[in-house]
Amino acid sequence: MSVEILDGRTVQSFVEDEGAFNASVDGRFAALDANHDGLLSYAEMAGELMSLRVLEKHFGVDEAGVLGPDELAGLYRGLFTRFDRDGDGAVDKEEFRAEMKEVMLAVASGLGFLPVQMVVEEGGFLKVAVDRELAGAA
Repeated sequence: MSVEILDGRTVQSFVEDEGAFNASVDGRFAALDANHDGLLSYAEMAGELMSLRVLEKHFGVDEAGVLGPDELAGLYRGLFTRFDRDGDGAVDKEEFRAEMKEVMLAVASGLGFLPVQMVVEEGGFLKVAVDRELAGAA
């Protein structure tokens, strides 16, 4: 983890750089594709989806008891369905790229134009976006 300063333009510029964005997304896809079949199953994506911390309320702490186990499983299954655009039960690289592009553009929109200081994961998409911007400024 590191603390970085970024804004929506940092993320948007990264997404618009198709080569850099696809390389980063394809790397994450390959890391998740445990059986190397070129498709992501729900089981392969489950840990990644759960790391999104969709119920996070305050500084990394999820609000306990908001959803029961079945509701929570349904929530993560619904997130998987967003990635599985053709509904065949698996996510191919193009589906993964398309959904990650939408996710990252939503992040860019949410960040807006004012710089914010944020803790980002090493190797994560936001860290790659910041490093790309810094390399361009050098």
